[in-house]
Amino acid sequence: MCDYSLEKVASRPAVVSDRLITTSFPTSATRGFAAVGDANTAVCLRPGTELVFDKPPKHGSVLLFWVKTATGKVARFRKVNVANPHGHHDALEFADGTMVLVATLRRNQRATVLQLPPSQEGDGKSSEEVQKSGALTSEAV
Repeated sequence: MCDYSLEKVASRPAVVSDRLITTSFPTSATRGFAAVGDANTAVCLRPGTELVFDKPPKHGSVLLFWVKTATGKVARFRKVNVANPHGHHDALEFADGTMVLVATLRRNQRATVLQLPPSQEGDGKSSEEVQKSGALTSEAV
């Protein structure tokens, strides 16, 4: 649910209306989302979760000094590069198709969870079956 580099961080699943902030965690070199007011717990998003940022989010390489601004404020959470076990997988897809890795988001940007993907409970499919079918992958756009 959260990127591989956040495995050692306390986490919880996102819920609708969560107020999130982009942050770095003490035990990880990557960035992710935390709830406003609880910076020590990663808030994990399921593929398909829709967010709206307060302002178009800024992102860029940690090692380089360039900063870009996303094309909009609304994004859908995706998993990318899943075949690479040591690469970042958490990304946001904007309306124009631009993908931004969550790990490249600048800190202290606020967003709200608008909606979660349809529940997988009771539909007879496991999470892996749904992902294999393409229903929750970045290719499903």
